[in-house]
Amino acid sequence: MTEGTEEPLPDSRNVPALLAALRTRHRSCTVVVTGTPGGSIHVRDGLVVAMETPGAPGIEGLLLRSGRIGEQTWSAVRASDTTHEHLAAELVDRGLVGAAELEVISLGALFDAAFALSLAVPDSWEVTGPVPTLYRNAGVTPERLLGEVSRRINFLAGEPGSVAALARTRMQPASTAHLPEPADRLPARHRAVLAAADGRRTARDIAFALGRGLFAVMIDLRHLLDRGLVRPHTPSANGRPSTAARIAPSAAPPSAMAPPSALDSASLPRRLPGRNSAAARRPHD
Repeated sequence: MTEGTEEPLPDSRNVPALLAALRTRHRSCTVVVTGTPGGSIHVRDGLVVAMETPGAPGIEGLLLRSGRIGEQTWSAVRASDTTHEHLAAELVDRGLVGAAELEVISLGALFDAAFALSLAVPDSWEVTGPVPTLYRNAGVTPERLLGEVSRRINFLAGEPGSVAALARTRMQPASTAHLPEPADRLPARHRAVLAAADGRRTARDIAFALGRGLFAVMIDLRHLLDRGLVRPHTPSANGRPSTAARIAPSAAPPSAMAPPSALDSASLPRRLPGRNSAAARRPHD
């Protein structure tokens, strides 16, 4: 870990412990997490203000894919601030998004990214200097972040199959001959998810395609599963790999933080002795 003149952080056995240490020291930095999906955790004065991961849409994806802001308008805003330090202020100043609305979207994207990162054990992490990122919120404590992640996991758990399995399963519509109810009676958000579940897309793919949060899409998929309207995709006999259309507004690397309840001592990545930059890599369970 590149610390410069800052007090070195103690060995952190997992990402939550690292965030707690950063909170104690009121650090401003970016934690780069490697793994699948991996991503970046942005910390300001010890509070987590943003996360970016290819496992869930960020603020940009939520605004663009939902049609809230057009591509040309977004490009113009980005061109006005190449450092990306003032994108949030620019969006509000131009009247494209209200300040309160953007704060809600910013917090929603943060919690959703944390949820996505919790669904897999990270390989390693590195603390770097603060990297500019799009956000508009005062930041949340690691305790609040982990509490929200645990709430989401517990909400989806207890059903057939694990939460992580639900996130990575490709879904397809059930046979129309056996549908328990007409699809046109469903709420609009359920119809949209049903239409996007084409047998090639996972919950993550559907979230990016619709410009919605991963957690919200997984709730709707669980509802559709329970009502017999979708089912897991069965690969064809020829074994041809899936070519799911993943429409993401910007590319990003891969997963990162699981609440303590989701990690046992046997599955925690370790830091290599004598290194200050990254946690030790270990194979996934």
